[in-house]
Amino acid sequence: MKRRTFLQQTTLAGVGCMMHFNMDPIIGNGDFRYRINNRWCKADPAQNPVKNCHEMVFDKQGRIFMTTDDIRNNILVFNKDGVVQDAWGHEYPGAHGLTLHDEGEQEVLYITDYERHMVVKTTLGGEVIRTFEWPADSGKYRDATEFKPTETALGPEGDLFVADGYGKDYIIHYDRDGRLKNIFGGPDLLRNAHGIALDTRNPGNPVLLVTSRAENKLKRFSMDGDLLETIPLPGAYICRPVVQGDHVFFAVLISELPWDSGTGFICILDKDNRVVSTPAGSTPRYDADGNLNPLYQTVKVFKHPHDVLADTNGNLYVAQWNSGNVYPVLLERVQRDTRH
Repeated sequence: MKRRTFLQQTTLAGVGCMMHFNMDPIIGNGDFRYRINNRWCKADPAQNPVKNCHEMVFDKQGRIFMTTDDIRNNILVFNKDGVVQDAWGHEYPGAHGLTLHDEGEQEVLYITDYERHMVVKTTLGGEVIRTFEWPADSGKYRDATEFKPTETALGPEGDLFVADGYGKDYIIHYDRDGRLKNIFGGPDLLRNAHGIALDTRNPGNPVLLVTSRAENKLKRFSMDGDLLETIPLPGAYICRPVVQGDHVFFAVLISELPWDSGTGFICILDKDNRVVSTPAGSTPRYDADGNLNPLYQTVKVFKHPHDVLADTNGNLYVAQWNSGNVYPVLLERVQRDTRH
């Protein structure tokens, strides 16, 4: 038996016993350790069903908006206690990416629907404001069916960046009025450009963080589309990066193929883009040359985590894809004991 398989099986057996006796295991490393709370979500499957839970955002009121591709309610709105406060959307069979943007007078949502080949901008109540169709003028697409967007990011000036993660792996840049401004990336630079985020950790020089999931890499691009840096993360099939403070959080859908292997975990990077914690994954270790050892799942907390949302107290909310119609899980941050 391979050492990795042995570790996974023995760890899972131990966790199974702890869960049976309602003892929540602590997962993660260093300052980023968490207690699992599977009872956070109070949703009723009969009232608010989910298929795949995809992505989540906070609004100013502290409500959590989440996309699901169940067209009985594509958007679920939770309060911080996990109670569903609102549900809407019946026309988004490929509901996937979700980005919230504060426009000053109102907050708006950007929903990517890869099955309808478009991005839809809505109010927080679901009223459609604008749609962004396939970029016909770019010269990169034959027709709309090749465009399958998975995520968006908003630039400092309100420009929209769309990641075509299930299509041709381009990043499409629109100005704030919806006009095509640039297109970059593509299959020569990105493989499964599943996620994108505005990285403001250096406030004077914002950049874009883009997932190249099939390569197990994050890539940094300038706002003009120039590749600046590649961050190898072996074993991490990354969904989308989420920037909070000096750290980047992301769900690792799987740590080994096939895509339904059920081997996901969470990953946290510091301001230097080094892995500092991997809740439900192997301890991050770098060799003498600064290369990260391959990461893998060690505790069967998740099957296929798809997104992670961090609140102001450091707790994490985790949504999952292809995991038995489950609702989000709460990871409650455990403060490190510094007493001697």
